[in-house]
Amino acid sequence: MAIDAVEAPSPPSHPPSYFGQQRHFYVAVDRLQFKMETLVDLLGVAGRRPGLPMVVCCSSRDELDAVCSTVSNLPYISFVPLYSDLAESERAIVLEKFRQATTNWSQNVSVQSGDDSESGKDEQKSHMVIVTDVCLPHLSSGESPISARVLINYELPTKKETYMRRTASCLAADGIVINMVVGGEVVILKHIEDSSSLVIAEMPINISEIL
Repeated sequence: MAIDAVEAPSPPSHPPSYFGQQRHFYVAVDRLQFKMETLVDLLGVAGRRPGLPMVVCCSSRDELDAVCSTVSNLPYISFVPLYSDLAESERAIVLEKFRQATTNWSQNVSVQSGDDSESGKDEQKSHMVIVTDVCLPHLSSGESPISARVLINYELPTKKETYMRRTASCLAADGIVINMVVGGEVVILKHIEDSSSLVIAEMPINISEIL
């Protein structure tokens, strides 16, 4: 199920600040019923990075609820769902808290102190926003991107434009995208790769290599 690299990429139409150093990967899931289990395995490594800011994107409210239910059982992740019926004030608080988490992550990486002994309980957890496409930050309306280190496409978008919007609104300039691909979705991913001048590589077995 390997995805070939783009042979002759054309110049990207999106701002280079969004895609300059970003890396795109996919993880193949044999069957749909193993998808949530694969996500848990993935978070079992990535989610244990203290303070790591992550976004999980779903295409439907039902899948968002299912992911929330599963992640709620993972004590090393502090998460919040971004629902479409949230009041504007609540939405602003969720987004601002996550932006602060991304700032703290960047500062900690820069300092590289390695001393977590005095960190608070919340700082020991990774931070996650779980969102559907309708609730992504509205860049065209003046909302700022939330610049996560890791973006997990739990449900692969069917359109290139949706993939790009998720990345532009949720991912840091040096962030990592992990696409969960089930069965025939490899064709969709290949189309996104070809039409977007991206290279989407198979995720290494040891995810720590890319974090």
